[in-house]
Amino acid sequence: MIQKRAIRVVATGARLLAGVVIAVACVAGVVAAVALPWPGVATTPAQESVTPAAGDTTLVCTGDFRAVGRNSQDAAQQFSAGIPGLTVDSTGPREDSTLTVPELGDSGGPQRLVGSAEEGGAGLIAAAESISLAEEDLSGLAASACREARTESWLVGGAVETGTSDLVILSNPGDVTATVTLTVFGLEETSSTVVLPAGTQQSVPLASIAAGSQAPVVRVTTEGAPVRAVLQSSLIRTLDPSGIDLQDTAGSPANEIAFAGVQVLKSSEDTPLTALRLMATEQETPVHVTVRSGDSVVMETDAPLEAATPTEISLEELDPGVYSIDVEAEASVVGAVRQTTRAGAASDFAWMTSAPNIRGEVLTAIPEGPDPRLHLVNPGDSDATVTLESTSGGKAKEISIPAGDDAVVDVKQDTTYAIRADENVRVAVMLSGRDKLAGWPVWPGAAAQEPITVYP
Repeated sequence: MIQKRAIRVVATGARLLAGVVIAVACVAGVVAAVALPWPGVATTPAQESVTPAAGDTTLVCTGDFRAVGRNSQDAAQQFSAGIPGLTVDSTGPREDSTLTVPELGDSGGPQRLVGSAEEGGAGLIAAAESISLAEEDLSGLAASACREARTESWLVGGAVETGTSDLVILSNPGDVTATVTLTVFGLEETSSTVVLPAGTQQSVPLASIAAGSQAPVVRVTTEGAPVRAVLQSSLIRTLDPSGIDLQDTAGSPANEIAFAGVQVLKSSEDTPLTALRLMATEQETPVHVTVRSGDSVVMETDAPLEAATPTEISLEELDPGVYSIDVEAEASVVGAVRQTTRAGAASDFAWMTSAPNIRGEVLTAIPEGPDPRLHLVNPGDSDATVTLESTSGGKAKEISIPAGDDAVVDVKQDTTYAIRADENVRVAVMLSGRDKLAGWPVWPGAAAQEPITVYP
C-alpha cells in the first residue's frame, strides 16, 4: 500500500515537472515569435495625383473714394469724392456687374468682375483702380488691385488720431448675406458685428471700433459668405489735406513674411517717414527684420512682440530708394509698411502689405498713375528668369534676376501684363510722383489649383 502511494507521488511529480517545462518552453516560444519578423503581405495604397479643374475667379473693386465730414449738420454722412479709373483684362470670358452702395445713394457702385474658366484651364484675370484728388479736404493718390473676397482678412494699418478719417470698407459680392465680425487689436481687444446683405458694400469708421488705439490691427472674419475688406485712409494736418490711401488686406499670419516695393522717397531724422507695423497673432515672439537693397543688407534689427499687441518699428535711417524686407519670427505674425512722400502738410502716404511667392503665369493690371514700375525680388538660391508681356500686344521683355537679388522694371500705366516666372519671385507694383504714392503686392491667381493626391 505504501509502495503504491509512493509510485503515485513520483508519477504526479513527474507530470508536474513536465508541465512546468512545457509552459516555460511555450512562453519562450511566444517571446521569440514576437521578437522575430512575421511573414506578411505589404501593399501600397492606390493613389493618383490629380489637378482639380480650375474654377471661376471673382474680383471685387473698391469703387468710389468716400469723403466724410462735408455736411456740418451730419458729420457722419458720406459723399462720393470721385470715381477711380479701372484697368482690367482677362484671358477668357468675363462678366462685369456692380454692387449697390446704400450709403452713397445714386453711386454706380464698385465693380464685380468674374473671369470664367475655359476648357478646363484657369481663367486669368487682373484689375486695378486708381484715383488722384486735389480738394480742400482730400489730396493725393489712392490705388489698389481688385481682389477676391475671403472669409478671414487682416487689415494692418490706419490710425484714429485727430485729422484721420479711416474707413473699413466691406463688400459682399455673393448671393448670401454675410455676418462680419471685426476684431480690433490695440490697447485692448474689442469686437463688433456687421450684417452685410448680398451684393452690397458698406463702411465702418475705424474710429468707432478702434478708439484710443495708436496702431490698430483689424481681423475681419465672416460667416455665410466671403467678403472683400479694404481700409480707406485720409489725413488732414491742421487744415491741409495730407494724403489718401486704399490698403488691401495683409497675407495670412505666418512665421516668415516678406515685403517688396517699399519706396523711400525722402529721409528725415525728425519724422519717421517709413515704419513697419507688426503684430504677433497668437503668442509673444521675437522678430528679426532684414532690409535689403538689391543683394545688399542695409539694415537689421530685432524686436520683441507681445501677443495681440501691435508694434511699430521705425525705418527712418533708410536712404531714398526701393527696398525689400524680410521678417522672421518664432510664431505667426502679420504686418505692413507705411511709406510717406515727405514730412509736413500736403504730402501723401501709402501702406504696403506683404508679398507672397509667385511662380508660373499671373496677370497684373497697372492703373493710371505716375511713374509706374514693378519691383521683382528673387528670394531663392537659384537665378530666376521673369518674362513680362503686355496683354495688348508688343514684344515680351525678359528679365534675369540673380539669386538673392532684385530688379526694378518700368511699365506702362493703364496696361495689363502677363508675368511668367520660372522660379519663386515676389512682385510689387509701385506708383510715385510729387506728393503721390501708392503700391501693392502681386498675388497668384486664385483660380489655378495645385495638384492633390487622391486615394481611391
